[in-house]
Amino acid sequence: MDVTAIVSVAVETAQARTAEAVSMAVLKRALEIQAQGDVQLVQAAVQSMPAAGNPPHLGNFIDIFG
Repeated sequence: MDVTAIVSVAVETAQARTAEAVSMAVLKRALEIQAQGDVQLVQAAVQSMPAAGNPPHLGNFIDIFG
């Protein structure tokens, strides 16, 4: 194997590693953005839910003998 082939393989390997690192960074950022959107969606859903109009004691006990 001559020197140019070794250098060529080394350069290709370095480029592949760089491309993989960039892809991972983009993926991580996309996941962060999606997580932020999910949090905002849940917060909006919670805010839009009506407050319960039932008395505080209602629904605390289950009648299993009836």
